[in-house]
Amino acid sequence: MAIFASGAGSNAEKIMEHFENHPSVCVKLVVASKKNAGVLDRAARFGVETMILNKTIFFDTNIYVKELQNRHIDIVILAGFLWKVPANLVVAFQGRILNIHPALLPGYGGKGMYGHFVHEAVIAAGEKESGITIHLVDEVYDHGKHLYQATCSVEPTDSPDDLAKKIHELEHRHFAAVIENYIQENPVLFGAA
Repeated sequence: MAIFASGAGSNAEKIMEHFENHPSVCVKLVVASKKNAGVLDRAARFGVETMILNKTIFFDTNIYVKELQNRHIDIVILAGFLWKVPANLVVAFQGRILNIHPALLPGYGGKGMYGHFVHEAVIAAGEKESGITIHLVDEVYDHGKHLYQATCSVEPTDSPDDLAKKIHELEHRHFAAVIENYIQENPVLFGAA
């Protein structure tokens, strides 16, 4: 497994914890879009190799696809990764890229809808609930097949920070388990059949 992240990496850390002593799944690589991303420190604590993306190479070449294939990566997990995944990577890992989104898709998704922007929009719209969506990645932002959703209430007194805490709790509780279930339920995709 390779985990792609752009920020602090709390979801990545929960995934690394979950699979640390797993009999058949391991986190082999953490890929960051920024050289100062906190996720790199978290990966180091788990002894997981890291790589920092060059944006031009990522979007304009096949180099990173080949790199992941050469490292025998079977599944790519987006855990707070803010760049759109290029079509060549989506095609190479068809059905094997999972993302977590901090809202109940199809609402509050798309370009620019991440982190506090999502929570602010949910609160501004007067929603009574929000949650997380774990989904497959395709060529369109936040569009792929939904694998799992979990909800939380949005109280009239909630600030975007309050809602963010509730969402993080859901992410940390469910993401790794959904990944594990998806791998187990799709042995053909992961060479175990």
